[in-house]
Amino acid sequence: MYNFFFLEIPEHFPFLLRGALVTVELSLISMLLGTLLGFGLAVGRLSKSRALRWPLDAFVEIIRDTPLIVQLLLIYFSLPEAGIVLSAFWAGVAGLTLNLAAYLSEVFRAAIKAVDEGQKAAAVSLGMSPAGVYRRVIIPQAALASLPTLGGYFIALLKDCSLVSFISVNELLRHATIVISDTFDSMNTYFMVAIIYFLMSFISARIIRYVEIRLTPENRRATVSVPLIMEKEGAR
Repeated sequence: MYNFFFLEIPEHFPFLLRGALVTVELSLISMLLGTLLGFGLAVGRLSKSRALRWPLDAFVEIIRDTPLIVQLLLIYFSLPEAGIVLSAFWAGVAGLTLNLAAYLSEVFRAAIKAVDEGQKAAAVSLGMSPAGVYRRVIIPQAALASLPTLGGYFIALLKDCSLVSFISVNELLRHATIVISDTFDSMNTYFMVAIIYFLMSFISARIIRYVEIRLTPENRRATVSVPLIMEKEGAR
């Protein structure tokens, strides 16, 4: 234990943390792109046009029914044969984004359908355009309803990023294999990796929970009402 805490951690932890930074970067970029793409897929799959809906449904089914590691390998190793060459990092982003978007499209589709039809009809009767209805009525409610699930998918994404080590992205797990190749100490190295993954997931969960609480209607009304009350008192 002495060697682990006072020799191995000071020597190898900084190197592993550099890999963890790449993992966080991959996760943030993929989460942003996957959320945007997933919402677009959800809107398209709710369209009345079969010509638009069927290809999107097929894409979601294909992505959900094949392993993520296979998708990453296809993007990194097979796309160059078609003339599309991506670096390992951006191939990882592409694979993670497409995979995440397919799952999030189901989350957003359910959240959009959960918005009361009466609210949509009322917005249209007030003269809002379809884009305005989505922007002012549907998206805020669907986003708030989806937030807990999005947080869970982000934490899962942090751990799924370990798969991009198979296409030579220098993230946390690949840094761990480099350390093991030098020290031949797999047990302690993987234990440090587990600690880092736990810390990243734990901190992310706390941040997501904080944002979720702050965006609940009760807290938002309280936040808005305090300045209004102070303004009224000042006016008196």
